[in-house]
Amino acid sequence: ETDRAQVYLVTGGCGFIGEKIVELLSQQDYIKEVRVFDSGAREEEKFIPATTHVTVMKGDIRDYNLLLAAMRGVHVVIHTAAIVDYRNTVPFWEMKAVNVGGTENVLRACCVLNIPYVVYTSSIAAVGPNTLCEPMCRGNEDTKYSGEVELPYGKTKAMAEKLVFEANGKKLSNGGKLTTCIIRANTVYGEKAMFLRDLYLFAKARNDVLNYLEPENTERNSTYVGNVAWMHVLAARHLQLRPDLLAGQVYYCYDDTPRKGFLVRHQILSSMDPSIRLGSHIPYWKMWLIIHLRRIIKVLLYPFWKPQPFLNLPLLNTIVTTFSYETDKAFRHFGYKPLFTWQESKQRTAQWLKAAAGNLS
Repeated sequence: ETDRAQVYLVTGGCGFIGEKIVELLSQQDYIKEVRVFDSGAREEEKFIPATTHVTVMKGDIRDYNLLLAAMRGVHVVIHTAAIVDYRNTVPFWEMKAVNVGGTENVLRACCVLNIPYVVYTSSIAAVGPNTLCEPMCRGNEDTKYSGEVELPYGKTKAMAEKLVFEANGKKLSNGGKLTTCIIRANTVYGEKAMFLRDLYLFAKARNDVLNYLEPENTERNSTYVGNVAWMHVLAARHLQLRPDLLAGQVYYCYDDTPRKGFLVRHQILSSMDPSIRLGSHIPYWKMWLIIHLRRIIKVLLYPFWKPQPFLNLPLLNTIVTTFSYETDKAFRHFGYKPLFTWQESKQRTAQWLKAAAGNLS
């Protein structure tokens, strides 16, 4: 463990969370090289001026041999590569091949190449809500919550989590053992969160009014992308420093962002454009009806009408169900404190949004 000796690999390092992880890793003095393995990588991909060498490799996580080549000489893997799809635009088998098969490839390559540390980026969707839409209110990492997961995306993340848990303590080919931990993100916002840009355009098209689907009393955690990334960096470091404490553990992401999604969205949008007003709650039955009518029309008009991906029932059910947690486990285990306050997170996101929306108009 000499200074600046570590080589880190981030799968999905060009993604929304991955890019931020790479940015933070490249500023750490114990890291010599950060490798990025991402199917969306472009050769001209320029990461922020960094003290650390960043190497970008284009490759699909389903391609085991390519992954194996990228992982040679790596000490720590942060595995964030995944298809994130809440709207069912990607067929389930494809999402599973990437999210579950890709995770299997990463773990297999670690055993072959003797890479002892893996941090896996999961999601609260891996836990729930379940198909009965039972709420979880301010739970924590130890909260028991059962039943089949509602979202197909969540199903794939739960399957991948199981693989990561089972891989912990597995024998490497040199006799050492694999040490893994899991980080569960939630609604992550920040620069490059495209759902915010879409939401802004949606509100502009509707007289600057931002209506919302969740009832006022619904609670759900949101975390700023910079804080989510920072938690990954600390977890990866401490997985090496205190393996017996972190091995096989799961950690929820948190910061001081309010737990009311519609207020968070409104505050971010209105701080970039003060004309955005908070509208009212759209009743469940109305949305339920619209979803079903769209499905019927789609069937009738297929192949003439190929609509934009829209809300589906599992997603609507997820949105209206309270699913929140309260925890300080990441602080207790590896000293995590948010790098950015809610105020800063909001400002940074609004600033990006202004530029992103400016490019559109």
